[in-house]
Amino acid sequence: MHETDFIVIGSGIAGLRAAVELGRAGSVLILTKDELTESSTKYAQGGVAVALSDDDEIALHFEDTLRAGAGLCDPEAVRVLVQEGPQYVRELMEWGCRFDRVGDRLEFGKEAAHSRRRIVHAQGDATGREIVRTLLERVRELPRVRILPHAFALRLLVREGQCEGVQYVDMRARTSHTVHARAVILATGGAGHIYAQTTNPDVVTGEGMAMAYEVGALLADMEFVQFHPTALHQEGAPRFLLSEALRGEGGVLRNRFGERFMLRYHEQAELAPRDVVARAIVSELHRTQAECVYLDLTHLPANVLRERFPRIYETCWRYGLDMTREWIPVSPAAHYFMGGVRTDLEGWTGIAGLFAAGEVSCTGVHGANRLASNSLLEGLVFGARAARRALSTPSPSISATWPGLSPEEALIDQVIAERIRTLMWDAVGLIRHGDALRLAVDELEKLRAAASTLATRHMATVAWLVARAALFREESRGAHFRTDFPIPDDARWRCHSLQHCERGIFTHPIGTEVFS
Repeated sequence: MHETDFIVIGSGIAGLRAAVELGRAGSVLILTKDELTESSTKYAQGGVAVALSDDDEIALHFEDTLRAGAGLCDPEAVRVLVQEGPQYVRELMEWGCRFDRVGDRLEFGKEAAHSRRRIVHAQGDATGREIVRTLLERVRELPRVRILPHAFALRLLVREGQCEGVQYVDMRARTSHTVHARAVILATGGAGHIYAQTTNPDVVTGEGMAMAYEVGALLADMEFVQFHPTALHQEGAPRFLLSEALRGEGGVLRNRFGERFMLRYHEQAELAPRDVVARAIVSELHRTQAECVYLDLTHLPANVLRERFPRIYETCWRYGLDMTREWIPVSPAAHYFMGGVRTDLEGWTGIAGLFAAGEVSCTGVHGANRLASNSLLEGLVFGARAARRALSTPSPSISATWPGLSPEEALIDQVIAERIRTLMWDAVGLIRHGDALRLAVDELEKLRAAASTLATRHMATVAWLVARAALFREESRGAHFRTDFPIPDDARWRCHSLQHCERGIFTHPIGTEVFS
């Protein structure tokens, strides 16, 4: 048992930016499940959306974000994101982040649903990796920040409404530990690995959402899971994300017969919103009885592709594909959670001393469908905001003792985990129906009860929350599509869904205070 001023769980963009802020004022312990650099941020290719170009405006970024969110964005949260975003991107550049340039000016890319070229990249398609490098260098300059890799957080310590710390397992030593703190910031990312097909790294299993739910935090909009339309579909290869920027630069989608098909589904074709493209691909797979479609870049200059997308080019080459000469086999995969732990605009969860930022949280920024490349910006802006709010948290009077954990509680029951992933992909994936959702909710409740470890229970809990929210929302909106309720219903469902461990599931109006 030991103490620190602040605990940050997670080492992606939100967690590292929070640690920079906190490390200036107190001692900080960063807990991360794997190696320090292993997070969804590391794999982010598309870049950062920010209104910095001469022909762009913050108001346009605001409007594009609201439009993509399909009526469920909280306008004030979006306003904070787009107004404060530029200062945090400039700050990264001051700290040495090497965004791509043309001469001495930033280079801006275009992605779907953006009205301007406003996406800044680093090393073409390695933006996340470069941001992590920059923030890690900054963190390592702070002597009071300690980083503990291979630390699996399993339980938040909450007593009388106050979060007092964390219990975690050191995965290398197989020992359990308790650490107390003034405040805890959850920055654990999303939950892509509750699905059989995902672009996320193995560490993204949703335990931050589950731990928060189990101590009484609200979870919001869990039905809204974004499926990236173009993940590599090659035997023996991981579900490597093929950035939307490839389509932004002119890549086209073809079916097994070589036909372009997107214009049959949307007037913007390959540049339609992600949920539209993903569902169009699924429809085309069913129509043509195929396992994948193809991303065709062969009409684009080979040197441009190699220079603009070096990591994608090298990965495809490693698995026997030359993207400058061959069509790339692709299919959708779970990618990003718009829902998560409900917070206010300063990352507060409603529980004293407990904050959340990044994909684990739900500020209302993304609504029903995240605008491309807003996620890294969210991590920067709200990671810093959550940290500043955490600095004002008084130290709790710690007197309680907490039961220890056996090291075995960090081991995931593979049988249950695989069943969760299959069930979620089949019943709670891109296309949903009430009958399948009801069966999924019932089975996931049983899997929660059967889980023999906390890690497995967390995974089952998050999956159950997603399925229950998807069953609850009887309409189709953004990333949530139900064949039994195929159209949006603003009269009933232009609202957030909220879930609480004691109060169940209920609705909450857009743009109104959650915490009184």
